[in-house]
Amino acid sequence: MKNKVQLIGHVGQEPEIKTLDAGKKIANLSIATNEVYYRDNGDKVEKTEWHRVTAWGKTADIIEKYVTKGKEIGIEGRLSNRSYDDKEGVKRYVTEIIAHEVLLLGK
Repeated sequence: MKNKVQLIGHVGQEPEIKTLDAGKKIANLSIATNEVYYRDNGDKVEKTEWHRVTAWGKTADIIEKYVTKGKEIGIEGRLSNRSYDDKEGVKRYVTEIIAHEVLLLGK
């Protein structure tokens, strides 16, 4: 279990599906996870974290067919960090989850 991520959350927008030159599909989406806790004075605090998710191949096919905005899903994958230079030449850093499995939850 060196690099394993498991999350359950709601999809933030319609997944973006692309078909690459070789016919392989890639799906990009974001999911929100929520955490609720209480401060010492009893105040309730709700915290939402957004996670970028990328899936390839058959996992991308499943996302394309069954996953829509607002749907609750579970994902399992690995954490990945990368960087790139944007149009202005500024280095940008991205942390994302490379999903290997998708579990469809809810109705």
